[in-house]
Amino acid sequence: MKENNSESSTVKQIMEQIQEANLLGQLRVLLRWVLLGSITGVVVGVIGAMFYHGIIWATDFRTEHDYIILGLPFAGLLIVFLYRLCKDYEDKGTNLVIKSIQAGENLPITKAPLIFISTILTHLFGGSTGRESAALQMGGSIGYNLGKLFRLKEGNVKIITMCGMSAAFSALFGTPMTAAFMAMEIENVGIMYYSALVPCVISALVASGVSKYFGVVEETFAVTVVPEFSLYNAVFTGILAILCAIVSVLFCNVLKLSGRIYKKLIKNAYLRIFVGGCIVSALTFASGTRLYNGAGINVIEMAVKGDAPYIAFLLKMVFTALTLGAGYKGGEIVPALYIGATFGCLYSQLLGFDPALCAAIGMGALFCGVTNCPISSLFICFELFGFKGMPYYLLAVALSYTFSGYSSLYSSQKIVYSKFHNKYVNRDTK
Repeated sequence: MKENNSESSTVKQIMEQIQEANLLGQLRVLLRWVLLGSITGVVVGVIGAMFYHGIIWATDFRTEHDYIILGLPFAGLLIVFLYRLCKDYEDKGTNLVIKSIQAGENLPITKAPLIFISTILTHLFGGSTGRESAALQMGGSIGYNLGKLFRLKEGNVKIITMCGMSAAFSALFGTPMTAAFMAMEIENVGIMYYSALVPCVISALVASGVSKYFGVVEETFAVTVVPEFSLYNAVFTGILAILCAIVSVLFCNVLKLSGRIYKKLIKNAYLRIFVGGCIVSALTFASGTRLYNGAGINVIEMAVKGDAPYIAFLLKMVFTALTLGAGYKGGEIVPALYIGATFGCLYSQLLGFDPALCAAIGMGALFCGVTNCPISSLFICFELFGFKGMPYYLLAVALSYTFSGYSSLYSSQKIVYSKFHNKYVNRDTK
């Protein structure tokens, strides 16, 4: 009997030691990721703030010196030269960052300065692009190379790459909740990398704080009129969300088609970007307005007030496709938000609903349709417009995610689980 009690006591002691060891191990891992996430957040936050102020300076200078748009073709030549100088002959953009997380592909340290300089050049001379996709590339490259510097294991390099993406998006847009989840959600649709949750959250929050310290102003849009969520309002929201899903598919296809046509007709990269710059410059002066150059945050603000031109969403789509397809750098996410806001504004003007709410619904639905990131899309609505319109954003994001099908801005993105059935599909996006 005493022997049994002795054995039971020994087993209990062993179990307690194992539990204590597991707890200590978990604490070590937690502290390590808090430290690495903080370092990544500080580094990327500082660089992100510099990038933000560079874009603001470029936009202000272009606005005050309209003639500079004529220099877009020559800025394109410089961009191609810089990439060739760094032996980057086939820039895959955000797709390379996604591939790095999926399959461990190398992200050269030169990617960060290249996208930094080339995006500012594109904005300075009037190219129609955003900045957040550029931030994902820049942050991913910095995170990846920090992982290599710290000699992390391959799996941990992928996590710190996601930290860099979160930090860069958060630093530029001031949406840490969206940034943290988007980095975990964007690579494989249907799977979330929850092992990266703590480091991504830490890096996003730290980068947001650092960027604010250096004068980055977060984007917010006032949605003050939010009617009670009734069956009637649910129907008008549902129709808008489905239409936005269709527009998102069109936007993705136009972007990819533009790139293919440019490459098919003009093989030489220098000539291709020069011709593309000439086309965008000519269209800019022919349109008689500058609403379709740069990121277009001012037009999003017009849409929220109900003042955006009817055809703005289509023209922005064309200008962005012609710019990015030719080889200029930047991003597709802010143009997607622009298209969503202006399409929502058009919907409100035609049917008499509140323009701010329709623009907000359009932005959330378009963002979801082009990225296939429903959780991040819902969060960006909360961070940009507040929680008051939650039922509208929730319904819009859900419908847009479903009706956008398997289209995506990023060809490297994988649809792991079907959008329509509880089924493993593991297919490429269109």
